[in-house]
Amino acid sequence: MKTGIVEKVGIYLLKKGYTIKSLTRTAFDILARNEKRILLIKVLEDANSISEEYASQMRHVASYIGASPLVISEKAGNRLYDNIVYSRCGIYTLNFSTFRNSVENKFPFIRSGRAGPTARVLGDKIKRIREQEGISLGDISRKVGVSKKMVQRYEKGQADVTVNKALKIYDIFGHSVFDKINVFERQSELRHIERHPAASGDVVRKYSDLGFEAVDTKKVPFDVIAKKKDELILTKVGDKPGPGLDSLSKLVDADRLTIYRKKKPKEIPALTKKEFMEFEKASELIKFLKEFE
Repeated sequence: MKTGIVEKVGIYLLKKGYTIKSLTRTAFDILARNEKRILLIKVLEDANSISEEYASQMRHVASYIGASPLVISEKAGNRLYDNIVYSRCGIYTLNFSTFRNSVENKFPFIRSGRAGPTARVLGDKIKRIREQEGISLGDISRKVGVSKKMVQRYEKGQADVTVNKALKIYDIFGHSVFDKINVFERQSELRHIERHPAASGDVVRKYSDLGFEAVDTKKVPFDVIAKKKDELILTKVGDKPGPGLDSLSKLVDADRLTIYRKKKPKEIPALTKKEFMEFEKASELIKFLKEFE
């Protein structure tokens, strides 16, 4: 079932003009890019099965490459409904239909949370339309089935609305009064990721000494991701090649580096750990990498 969804997502994105890279046995299944955005997608049969380890890796990688991480699934224990945005481990989670609508800029406005499905209204727009149309607070309160005080809270943006109430507000004002959820906008969780974890390895610490933000990675084709301004480097440590690392680095406009132990790889940027640790300036490392372009 998962393979079928991965293929369906990939084919759809190709038709929409995205360049895609599919991966297996990694924290994410699809990396897709067009002129506007980069998507980091994990496809699951059941969204509840995502581990915090995988989600953490997705958030870290997305943070560095400027991508939007998404989980696509048709259920999370129970069925995931169309045009409702869910969340698992701090990552937007949606079914394929909602994902497809979002790619076509038909963003949902209902989100699932602890209080159940709710919508957020644009209070100032409701108030403006109500006053322009000469609709009283009493008229809205009767049609929606809430108190006048609650309508005033809606207009001040102080309360979300349940789905049933949202449908009644929709009947009065239309869809423009709802706060659409752009699932491709970078979520607040990604803006506060620790860029220099305390338990970093030697390579990450060296990147940090050179002025990079860097983090160790797992369950992805590279072992370290580092960034300094516009320079992005995907680093593989060891003699075992990272599957798909070359095409992956090209897709996200990154340089790649292999820090090998015994056998030097051919025709790619490669250093021993000793050689890597001897760099004193970031510019020297970047110059070395650019020689392979």
